Amino acid sequence: MNWLDTVKTGLDAIRTHRLRSGLTMLGILIGIAAVILTVGLGEGAQAQVRDQINALGTNLLIVSPGSSTTGGIRGGFGSASTLTKADADALASKTVAPDVAQVAPATTSNGTLTIGSTNWTTSVVGTTPSWAPVRARKVDSGRFLTNDDEKSAAAVVVLGPTTSQQLFGGQSPVGQTVTLNNVPLQVVGVLQSTGSSSGNANNDDTAVVPYSTAAQRLFGGNTRTSVNSIFISAASSDSLSAAYQEVQNELLNLHHVSTNNADFTITTQESLLTTANSVNKTLTVLLGGIAGISLLVGGIGVMNIMLVSVTERVREIGLRKALGARPRVIRRQFLVEASVLGLAGGVLGALLGMIGSGVLPNFINSRVTLSPTATVGAIVIAIAIGLAFGVYPASRAARLAPIDALRTE
Repeated sequence: MNWLDTVKTGLDAIRTHRLRSGLTMLGILIGIAAVILTVGLGEGAQAQVRDQINALGTNLLIVSPGSSTTGGIRGGFGSASTLTKADADALASKTVAPDVAQVAPATTSNGTLTIGSTNWTTSVVGTTPSWAPVRARKVDSGRFLTNDDEKSAAAVVVLGPTTSQQLFGGQSPVGQTVTLNNVPLQVVGVLQSTGSSSGNANNDDTAVVPYSTAAQRLFGGNTRTSVNSIFISAASSDSLSAAYQEVQNELLNLHHVSTNNADFTITTQESLLTTANSVNKTLTVLLGGIAGISLLVGGIGVMNIMLVSVTERVREIGLRKALGARPRVIRRQFLVEASVLGLAGGVLGALLGMIGSGVLPNFINSRVTLSPTATVGAIVIAIAIGLAFGVYPASRAARLAPIDALRTE
């Protein structure tokens, strides 16, 4: 019996017991679909986190002030006022930090913008013109802040798309005037949407003003020099580590502190991504383990059905062997049946996983990224499961003695 005859015989045996074969494939089908969706959910979560972090800017370093202590109570990181505009100016020097591309100090406070009878409370950012390229933000209409705006403490503001929508509806706000803390500000531009948020903060709900305007006219008066954070972009992704060291060394020197008692913290996209992806990978492995259990159950189902098939076809096996079929031919026949069951379950499971990857995002607030590697790998695993759990039944059939098999009633 050649391979073609063996395959035809195996397919005929599966078609003869359609219901039993279908139930056997169901276990593998569910396991494969679960594996594909689990991997897709894990990769989708990682991609979503990566997009949100990349929305902060490219090759980004974020310098935050240290913690403050008031009445014996220690605040968290960022509660102190240890960073100043002078720190940012020093870090912008190519002599001090040659691997730093641009620096954008930022002071942030909540404020209520008003136009006529309409008002909206948003996050007001006082910063310099370099904030837009450092944070990878582009202007949708109008313009961004300029060096002249910063030098003259101009009463201008650039709105985020959400803030613009809340204050002006669908109308263009460019050229209009809004009031913040009794200071009229002319809207000179509207930012493009990032389509992402950080925690509960909407990155599109913001108002950006020159740092000098925020410090002198809106929040702190002429004496304010502290900043809430300093955003720094490295010259390239390869120089991010070097930029980190240069920024850290310069701030330690300026503040006369050591790494043990530093009054600032520096975070990078890489560290944020590593932490977030570590959590996602742990969850993916956990869910993948559960899916693997269902695959194991499916494999045991294949073995059980194949053992039943051997028992039912003892006389057929005896007749084949009496007519000259060698043990390897009998073994091959049952292995083909098992592998076909595994292949069919794997393909159907992959199709179910693909359908699920398109349907699930409509019901859960998470992206499902279909991985071609995981899909192909799942089908290969299904075939391997069919073969692995079909070996014992096939070997048992091959060992039957012809005379004993023919005597069986």
